[in-house]
Amino acid sequence: MLWKLSLTGIKGRMKDYIVLFSGLVMASAIFYMFETMASNEAFLTKNSILGMIVIIFHFGSVLLGIITFFYILYANSFLMAMRQRDYAMFMMLGAKGRKIAQMIFIETFMVGIAATIIGSIAGIGLAHGVNALLLNRLNLQITHYAAFSGKALLITLIFFAILFLVAALFNASAITKKSILELLRETSTPARLKQRPIWLILQAVAGLCSLAFGYYMMSDLMKFQLIGIGAALVTIVLGTYLVFRSVIITILLLLKGTDQIAMKKLNNFTFSQLSFRIRDYTQMLSMAAMLFALALGALTVGLGFKNEIPIMAKSVAPYDLILNNAQDVDDQSINDLDPTLDVQYRMKETDDAVYYDKEQFNQQNLLTQNYNERGMTVHYSQLSGDLLADDLSAQDQLRKYEIMEQRSKEIRVVSTSEFDAITAPETSLRVIQVADFEKDYAALRALAESNQSANTAETIEMNFTQRVFVYDTYNGMFSGFEFMGFFLGIAFLTMLASCLMFKILSGANNDITRYNMLRKIGTRTSLLKQSIRKEIGVLFLAPGILGMIHVLFGLKMFSTLMINPYDKLWIPFGIFIALYAVYYLLTVWLYTNIVLNKRQ
Repeated sequence: MLWKLSLTGIKGRMKDYIVLFSGLVMASAIFYMFETMASNEAFLTKNSILGMIVIIFHFGSVLLGIITFFYILYANSFLMAMRQRDYAMFMMLGAKGRKIAQMIFIETFMVGIAATIIGSIAGIGLAHGVNALLLNRLNLQITHYAAFSGKALLITLIFFAILFLVAALFNASAITKKSILELLRETSTPARLKQRPIWLILQAVAGLCSLAFGYYMMSDLMKFQLIGIGAALVTIVLGTYLVFRSVIITILLLLKGTDQIAMKKLNNFTFSQLSFRIRDYTQMLSMAAMLFALALGALTVGLGFKNEIPIMAKSVAPYDLILNNAQDVDDQSINDLDPTLDVQYRMKETDDAVYYDKEQFNQQNLLTQNYNERGMTVHYSQLSGDLLADDLSAQDQLRKYEIMEQRSKEIRVVSTSEFDAITAPETSLRVIQVADFEKDYAALRALAESNQSANTAETIEMNFTQRVFVYDTYNGMFSGFEFMGFFLGIAFLTMLASCLMFKILSGANNDITRYNMLRKIGTRTSLLKQSIRKEIGVLFLAPGILGMIHVLFGLKMFSTLMINPYDKLWIPFGIFIALYAVYYLLTVWLYTNIVLNKRQ
């Protein structure tokens, strides 16, 4: 009988249960995807330049577990809000509390276990799909990664089984302790907003000062180091909470006190809805803003390393291709590249020296890189023939473009007449630049490898003049960060946006009466839907905007690892906004169907 009642209850609210079930499936899938990396130490150590990456991912696993716990908590609140009236009706009909508790336990635990099993299977498929997508589309070099991990699967099943067991026991205990009247008429008590204006102003100033101090500490981690990270974490968390607490309340009070705004359409009702349970929302929004910043930061940095690799390769190797003894190269293969720069410098080699034509360098200067105090290239310098003829340090820059056998010989840059008078075979050094390095990568690499094998026994790993080899080196170093950043960013964003969605939906049941009253007095449905869009829009926008501000300042921390951490910032932010918009629209649709359901 209990099974029949449980299945009937689920069938009666199938639409809501599908939303809940799909959310739980997604949660377990994301958790499994994370655990495939967190539990694979070989993958982490082989694809990262950070020695403590394993410890970092174990910490991340704990953090994801905490987020998942809150996710289940909010989803669980959504479930109980949907079913508590049904349970009250069963009690009124004579059902014993013990039987109701058993039915709640069965519903919660079985739905959770089924979602976990399906989610784990989906997680295996998603892990394989994301791995293939990143490797094929982003040209990453990833090793020791497997989409299926028995250890990750076992951890996921045990973790979620424990979570749902606790949730089932908690639900059963909570419902049986409430009276029938409490279940039928349970509503939230609005929080009083009677606070002195001076106190709100002080909180706002304190919050802004805390944020400013935290941003300052992050701006120069080379100076502050670990102390800066700790201080920034504390002050930004505190500042976020104070700004949300003071600014939101102040803005709501000002808007409600301005008749021109508050009395327009349903604005006063919307402001009141936002004021309702404001302190609870303040804590939730503050937490969401920080975790969104963490998620968006992971995504931004991960994709940032992908954008950074060609920039770093260009900073180390000014030319896209260096050809030694270029007189033997097929010109057609070069023409197919449609180069933007193609210069050949004549060379002659004797037993003790390598000779160059000075006039050629005067006509087309040789490019070399300049470094700043952190060892990063900031711009190129041009070396003329006159400079190369007299300056030994300039000759050292030219020597880098020679093959291994030539670097021990003296460089002599002479006039054209002197060069022509030298009795030795003439060869050439050819430097090439193309319009799009990544587009022509395959052709450039084939030419570079051919040049390498034809001229020297030097290994590719030792050659940092060919840009393709530099690109491959950096790609191997940072591919792990790209993969993990993209993976974790999407996982955290999806999970956190879902937490926010279920937090809002968990209180929707209490708003049905207020919307029904407005509808009965003649309020148009279009105005009610507009009010819902505004209310939920504020709850989504507030943590999203502040989280993005945190990321913009936080990227300064990576200026020691990346030449330009802000390059192509629109890509990760665009992904974030698109994902956020999907959850916003889904939340609006679900909330609207709950509070404006004509059957209520």
